[in-house]
Amino acid sequence: MRSFDGDRLVLASHNKGKLSEIAELLAPYGIEVVSAGDLGFEEPEETEDTFAGNARIKAHFAARASGLPALSDDSGIMVDALDGAPGVYTADWAETPAGRDFPMAMKKVWDLLEEKSAPEPRTARFCCTLCLAWPDGHDEIFDGTVEGRLVWPPRGENGFGFDPIFLPEGETETFGEMDQARKQAMSHRADAFRQLVRGPFKDLSK
Repeated sequence: MRSFDGDRLVLASHNKGKLSEIAELLAPYGIEVVSAGDLGFEEPEETEDTFAGNARIKAHFAARASGLPALSDDSGIMVDALDGAPGVYTADWAETPAGRDFPMAMKKVWDLLEEKSAPEPRTARFCCTLCLAWPDGHDEIFDGTVEGRLVWPPRGENGFGFDPIFLPEGETETFGEMDQARKQAMSHRADAFRQLVRGPFKDLSK
């Protein structure tokens, strides 16, 4: 596994929520994070049907464009009673002509569960794949998950995406109710990040 030995990388995302979370996670390692959006890069078309495939597209695009290592995150929620949907299409389910509407997407998911009379608990998991890519084409992949169930109505104003209806296993607060530090300690992104730290970042001093 290749080690990361720089002090700056590009986050291959235009999502400000992801930028905030990942910048906080990387801060103890002395790594400056700049987003693809801040650099004016367009978002490449995500044409794969797996989290790893789409993560690779984004990371390699940003690494080639910037000449720096790039970290991408492809993530989504998989609902068991919906055969794993929306999965890699999580963001697509929120797309509207005016932009992404996650309250609408959450209601869509819940309405589908109601139509199917899906039994409780309505189990689901957040999945995250991180891809760290270098300009020379090398990459490393890390997968993380967090198990839980869906609740209705949405609870909490924190987080983003489907956080307000996701109740992690063994918890009483949704990701939308938790403070950022608590969520980050148990999230799918934190799970993948721990693997990243044990791999490419293991030689960086805290």
